[in-house]
Amino acid sequence: MAATRIWIKNPLAVFTANQLDAAGGLVIDNGLISELLGAGQQPSRPCDQVFDAREHVLLPGLINTHHHFYQTLTRAWAPVVNQPLFPWLQTLYPVWARLTPDKLALASKVALAELLLSGCSTAADHHYLFPDGLEHAIDVQVEAVRELGMRAMLTRGSMSLGEADGGLPPQQTVQQGEVILADSQRLIRQYHERGAGTQIQIALAPCSPFSVTPEIMRQSAELAEELDVRLHTHLAETLDEEDFCLQRFGLRTVDYLHSVGWLGPRTWLAHGIHFNPDEIARLGAAGTGISHCPSSNMRLASGICPTLDL
Repeated sequence: MAATRIWIKNPLAVFTANQLDAAGGLVIDNGLISELLGAGQQPSRPCDQVFDAREHVLLPGLINTHHHFYQTLTRAWAPVVNQPLFPWLQTLYPVWARLTPDKLALASKVALAELLLSGCSTAADHHYLFPDGLEHAIDVQVEAVRELGMRAMLTRGSMSLGEADGGLPPQQTVQQGEVILADSQRLIRQYHERGAGTQIQIALAPCSPFSVTPEIMRQSAELAEELDVRLHTHLAETLDEEDFCLQRFGLRTVDYLHSVGWLGPRTWLAHGIHFNPDEIARLGAAGTGISHCPSSNMRLASGICPTLDL
């Protein structure tokens, strides 16, 4: 495909990372910004296309750092609209266990379209459901991302601690550790892109302390280190989760994270509501990131992420 040079001309305003004056617009060469133009300034050489942006404001694409595309299908389901997290999950797990490749493809396209329409150009999706018939869930998502032209960090999530072993999810939604790790390696080798301009990357994302074993947490961290990919999980979303960690592991959430080798810059965590000041300092010193999820926090009424302290 031949390179395309586009002049986005005379926008109402331009918001750029370095706040340069670009009242004359900007030039995009084959998908990359090559020139920021001042008022009345012309591109340095001719362009293939000119887009009149006089009624538009230009801003960088937003980045969604934590999503569950598949949950698009059940987000307004009446039986769970007023449930706290654990009952919410326990009611929905059997429904999600019937997810099919076609339904996941639809959910992913709806979620991606909504994000694109909101100005989001990159999203991280946390997918951890692989019931029978949905073993290739991430492959389905890769196709949806490519079809809609989004950028995505697709995480190979997992659940390995079912009800029979003291976890929250039903047995039909959990997988054995060797299956999880083998598929994780396959997906990284098949889809993970590196360097500038990548469209798809893969991260490893055991779901939560109450749905995976410490063993799969440690093994995922070791694999991520070996293959140089990122790590993601839910942590400190509710006080129920904190109680679960104390009762099962004898540790608070950040201590548990440290015990399984996750406290470091490779990791970013979803929610991060219930950290004390010492834990916030430890997370910062380790370079561990936090995804603030305000709409989810408001939905559950279980607290708000202390973003300023973090």
